[in-house]
Amino acid sequence: QVLLVESGGGLVQAGGSLRLSCAAPGRTFDLYSVGWFRQARGNEREFVAAIEWTNRRTEYANSVKGRFTISRDSAQSTVYLQMNSLRPEDTAVYYCARAGRIFSSVESIRDLIDNVDWGRGTQVTVSS
Repeated sequence: QVLLVESGGGLVQAGGSLRLSCAAPGRTFDLYSVGWFRQARGNEREFVAAIEWTNRRTEYANSVKGRFTISRDSAQSTVYLQMNSLRPEDTAVYYCARAGRIFSSVESIRDLIDNVDWGRGTQVTVSS
């Protein structure tokens, strides 16, 4: 199992921005679809965004469309989640997930169809 490492979380005021990063130490995300999920206290984990291994397709939850952007660097070593216009309801622990097999579709990450590798999460808190 690959352990992913998220970073970039913190406390920000409503309307502010944060950029989360996800790395797989010693490995890359090449050929793997990757996604971001979040879990607010008392809630179930929910899908936020995903990027396909081709980098040609992305998918977003309706609640973050137009505000969040998922991307990865050219070396395929880090996946980012740029979060703008943050709202208090975005407060959650954010988790990175890598598809368990190469060539997976963005839908397979979104719906967690296959086993995925997870990180331990990074806390994002948005104050009103």
